[in-house]
Amino acid sequence: MHTLPAILYRNTLDTVPTYLALLRIIVPLTIAMQLLVEFGVIRAVSPVFAPVMQLYGLPPELAVAWLTGMLIGLWPAVVIIFTLVPPEALSVADMTVLAALLLCIHSLPIENKILAEAGPAFWATTIIRFIGGMIFAALLHMVFAATGALSAPLDPAWIPLDDSEGWADFAVGLLQTLGAMFLILLGLSWAMELLRVSGILHRVEGTLAPLFALAGVRRKAAPCATIGLFLGTTYGGGMILREAKASKIPPRQIFITCIFMGFAHGIIEDTLLVVALGADLTSVLVARLVFSIIASAVVAVAVNRTSDEAFFGRLFRAQA
Repeated sequence: MHTLPAILYRNTLDTVPTYLALLRIIVPLTIAMQLLVEFGVIRAVSPVFAPVMQLYGLPPELAVAWLTGMLIGLWPAVVIIFTLVPPEALSVADMTVLAALLLCIHSLPIENKILAEAGPAFWATTIIRFIGGMIFAALLHMVFAATGALSAPLDPAWIPLDDSEGWADFAVGLLQTLGAMFLILLGLSWAMELLRVSGILHRVEGTLAPLFALAGVRRKAAPCATIGLFLGTTYGGGMILREAKASKIPPRQIFITCIFMGFAHGIIEDTLLVVALGADLTSVLVARLVFSIIASAVVAVAVNRTSDEAFFGRLFRAQA
């Protein structure tokens, strides 16, 4: 019988390859995205997306924020929103629709590349997540436009400033983020083992099992879905990558779980962030979870009916 220190030591060794795999994805992509910002590429191409903003009843200038979020991340997008459009020019409904777009469609190159390491095709998870996010935001916009709900002027609790950072600050921030990521991954690995040993994990999974089952996520993938739901795709993807390499989760379940995490992840931090900007809590939390479950369930039905030849030929790359 293994002692607890021996188990934690083994988990530490298992975490290192997963962390290195994430580094190979995150570091070059993050630098590439920062270069796009520095050279003005994102701002230059954003007018192409202005018509999309108008479809959602949003000022065309917000296309810059949406494109920034889509390619780089939620935080960089949030920082520049009120430098593009003043708060008094927006309603609560406007911010909620923009928040829906950003919550579902952000960090696509980095997050979906991480998920692709576990097997799902990058193009498939990206397209499904993009279309799903567009549909979710469109549904909210139609409801708000038809009912006049949330038409009150925006009154954000927090107005972030556009603090430009040089490359030195960027490098320090990246190193701090990567260091924190390793500690979080290691802590998750230890916590998962302790929860397994104590039996708590079994009870938590049992509580969330009905929700995951509705989304098509089965019990073996539930721990990864739980981490992704609360902490984000990066950490959920890291855990599912580890489980995939150990062949503990069936390929179709890996694919479905990645889709669910793409729609519903980081529900605490991300939700609080957009609510601080004035978005409606019920819409970005409850409605997003409901939509994520329904959308994932639809994908699960389609994936489970797909032949092995088509699934492994187009949608999934088996682990070596």
